[in-house]
Amino acid sequence: MNSDDRARLSLLALIEGNSRFWCGELARHGAEGLLQRILDQAYQDGKHGADRIQAMARKISFEQLRESLGEYHLITPLQSDWPEALNQLLAPPFALIAKGNRLALNNLTRSISIVGSRNPTSYGSRVASELASSLADRDYLVISGGALGIDSDAHRGALAADGITVAVLGGGVSDIYPASNGRLFDAICAEGVLLSEVLPEVHALPHRFLIRNRIIAALGLGTIVVEAALRSGSIRTARDAGELFRPVMAIPGPITSPTSAGCHALITERKAELVTCAQEVVQLIEPL
Repeated sequence: MNSDDRARLSLLALIEGNSRFWCGELARHGAEGLLQRILDQAYQDGKHGADRIQAMARKISFEQLRESLGEYHLITPLQSDWPEALNQLLAPPFALIAKGNRLALNNLTRSISIVGSRNPTSYGSRVASELASSLADRDYLVISGGALGIDSDAHRGALAADGITVAVLGGGVSDIYPASNGRLFDAICAEGVLLSEVLPEVHALPHRFLIRNRIIAALGLGTIVVEAALRSGSIRTARDAGELFRPVMAIPGPITSPTSAGCHALITERKAELVTCAQEVVQLIEPL
């Protein structure tokens, strides 16, 4: 592990993801320089959680951090399999922790993100699964968030077609959440990978699901919303994808279904293209 890796692993332990301020400091000083400034108590204005971060830095043990990494992979921007698409984010992750087959990241040049409700209808579950299977048959890597509902349906659909899928988690790769997805995550790791921007044993919390959505949006050439309420994490992912100028697609549902209201709003407001099958998705993505 080189000095940049060591610094980035330490920064993961100190700073919550998606902070534009700290990412700006990282760009300005580099990982080693930023960590040294934190250790030197250079941030005295108390903003951006600096007091807490600097206090934590005095107690941090790199050896314990490295031990907690265990058999998992630390992936940083200086490594060849770092997803370059993440560099387009306003606040890229300091690093990623991966569990599984990190070679799967080499397939991100053909990848589609699929997101949706945690409480889908049977229609939404079927559509997500069949869509993911069809895309996997076309050698697309399927990206989702590992949550219950549409996320899990998308992962299972890709696996059913012997495809590769990536789950971007809201917690650490060893803190299986939801616990009921333990077998699914094991299946994903056989050929695909679990990714997180927090240390392995960090618990999944609501705000971490929201901030990881930007990673899901960045990793896919486009994002498909299968079912979503008007206000939901899936709509947030669609917005993140739009901000990156990535195609956003939405599956229509019954006009009486609240779980399709978010999809219909995206389509009506022309923030998403209406799609109904994998072929229509490919026609939008292939020219890119």
